[in-house]
Amino acid sequence: MQITENDFGTDYKMITIKNESGFHLSVSDLGARIVSLGRDKELVLGFDSAEEYLEKDAFIGASIGRTAGRIENGRFTLDGQEYQVTIDPETGHSLHGGKPGFETKKWDYTIENGDEEASVIFTLTSPDGEHGFPGELKIEVRHTLTQDNTWRVTTKGISDQTTLFNPTNHVYFNLSGDVTEAIDEHKLWLNSNTFAALKPDTIPTGEIVNSAGTPFDFQTEKTLAEVFQTDFEQKNQCNGLDHPFFLKEKDLNTPAARLTSPDGNIELTVLTDSSSVVIFTANFGEDGPVIHGDRLAHHGGITFETQIAPGAEQFPAFGSIKLPANETFETTTEYKINLKEAN
Repeated sequence: MQITENDFGTDYKMITIKNESGFHLSVSDLGARIVSLGRDKELVLGFDSAEEYLEKDAFIGASIGRTAGRIENGRFTLDGQEYQVTIDPETGHSLHGGKPGFETKKWDYTIENGDEEASVIFTLTSPDGEHGFPGELKIEVRHTLTQDNTWRVTTKGISDQTTLFNPTNHVYFNLSGDVTEAIDEHKLWLNSNTFAALKPDTIPTGEIVNSAGTPFDFQTEKTLAEVFQTDFEQKNQCNGLDHPFFLKEKDLNTPAARLTSPDGNIELTVLTDSSSVVIFTANFGEDGPVIHGDRLAHHGGITFETQIAPGAEQFPAFGSIKLPANETFETTTEYKINLKEAN
């Protein structure tokens, strides 16, 4: 495995791993993020420098935490104690754990190289009380590339006090390689038959909806255009998808999701031990950022944010994001790329 380190601007680094087939993964110590993935075609959204992430959208490709998604009004109760954490002024809720979050921090890193895979291991400490969350939390995010074109993300966390922890990676895929091309003709399959209904402000209502027979039923593969063209209320609220889907299985042997490029030549399979995946279809309208010189199309990308469903802090049926003191949390997600012919 070939590894290179380059300046990424503003004292940040970009580290690139390339396997024997020429497939590469680039990550940065700015937010322990993915910057680039692919061989002859770029498969994820990303910018050319650290400055662009900080100016345009620091969430793209980043490690997110302490808690991915929104916490309603920034309030929760933990072991009988009420907490008020930092709220986002635009939404009125806690967003992705508060700013500055994991996405804008400079992470320490080390590199491990082997014959079959190589990894960049990022580490960070979030101090006790940061944004109102209890406990000093130590986090490790390991990005790995294998010889069979699998990008693996393993995240660990341990806190000296009981706290909330629900990390994810905020990657966006566009398998066309063209940010000006919407993902409408990408085909999506999900190993899920339920999703979390959202209020207009994207806070979960607490209702777990059976997706069968609705436009959000991806148990049979279909194009995303088939969803975008419907008048489904949950789609209309977000002008696309921005929803947690509950997975029928949560293990690394059963596919959680599959995304296929419009030409059928690139297939992404997602495997995870998380209980849900948040699907967000870059519902930016005409306000998408400029990426590599071109403005991102409306619906120009799709996320697979594997995590416990946002809202779990108030709806036990969603799962638990409580991390007991001195217990290690660990989660792994794999994004396997199948290149069916040379691109």
